[in-house]
Amino acid sequence: MSHQLTIALAAGAALVALAALATGLYAQRPNAPASVGGRSPTPAAARRAVDSLLADFAAPGAPGASVVVVRDGRVLLERAYGLADVDGRVRATPRTDYRLASLTKEFTATAVMLLSDEGKLTFDDPVSRWLPTLPAYAHGVTIRHLLTHTSGLWDYEGFVPDSQTYQVKDRDALQLIQRADSLYFPPGTAFRYSNTGYALLALVVEAASGKSFARFLRERVFILAGMRSTVAFEEGVSTVPRRAYGHALQGGRWVRADQSNTSAVLGDGGIYTSVDEMVKWSRALFGHRLVRASTQQLAWTSATLANGQPGGYGFGWFVGHDARGLRLWHNGETRGFTNGIVVYPRQRLMVVLLTNRLGGAPWETAQRIAELYLP
Repeated sequence: MSHQLTIALAAGAALVALAALATGLYAQRPNAPASVGGRSPTPAAARRAVDSLLADFAAPGAPGASVVVVRDGRVLLERAYGLADVDGRVRATPRTDYRLASLTKEFTATAVMLLSDEGKLTFDDPVSRWLPTLPAYAHGVTIRHLLTHTSGLWDYEGFVPDSQTYQVKDRDALQLIQRADSLYFPPGTAFRYSNTGYALLALVVEAASGKSFARFLRERVFILAGMRSTVAFEEGVSTVPRRAYGHALQGGRWVRADQSNTSAVLGDGGIYTSVDEMVKWSRALFGHRLVRASTQQLAWTSATLANGQPGGYGFGWFVGHDARGLRLWHNGETRGFTNGIVVYPRQRLMVVLLTNRLGGAPWETAQRIAELYLP
């Protein structure tokens, strides 16, 4: 994920959120298929509507997409389109594993929340307690600031040249920000989306648990949630069972574009999973199988900035409200993958759309799909 891409995504998400709050954009989009008379569509009608929205992914020889709609633990729709691997002509299925990119952040936040529930750390711990080599200029930054993107830390990607051939890891992010000499702003005073924050959270989890971040996720999150095929991928260490490969359109044809020099950083975007596994994640979230209900509510509550204004982000989730109440969402984009998730906690509704191509706005499409199932 490049520095410029991170800023663009954050700005875009913020603009979408403001538009939603100001105009009721998500209450009903023009030309978007919607429920009729407050009732959900029939399964056949919903399938036709979703097929229409995702028709581009079904084009011959094109990289694909997988989508799932879950309400109260029950799968309402699960579909797949196109190819998981264009070169190998491997079709995408609901069990295809995509790189989540920034949808990873809700899992990283959950790991931190687990440790908080166990008394291993607190959200208001200075990060320097766990990472003693944190630059002196950042000693006022807390774990809560990292979770809510209010730390003011510089983006580590900005210190990684495009020409670099080796991949940086979470530990390298801590070293890279040593090159800065200040924060963007005093901690807690503003929101600025930060992949650095979530790379550092992975290191905090390791320090507080005594386990590698990938192992902690596997043992304490994935297995307990029933997500046995989900993995925080480490080249040469782990494997992705049914791996989708990322693609980009070049010269009118789809070519594999699967890894960047920051793709090995786990805390901000390194998880691979499928929409089928995300059904289990939905059940774990709404059933509070991993963290206390009160702790989960913190994750779904916007941070409050020093001036009393909402920051718009909780722990691993963008947070807002529309005509249906509390709305959570996240976008995810890295080389060759673009994803979106939308959750309405009151309705216990989750829509996940994962794609193995660069470009588009699947988070917007996920919202349009969610509107099919909302009264």
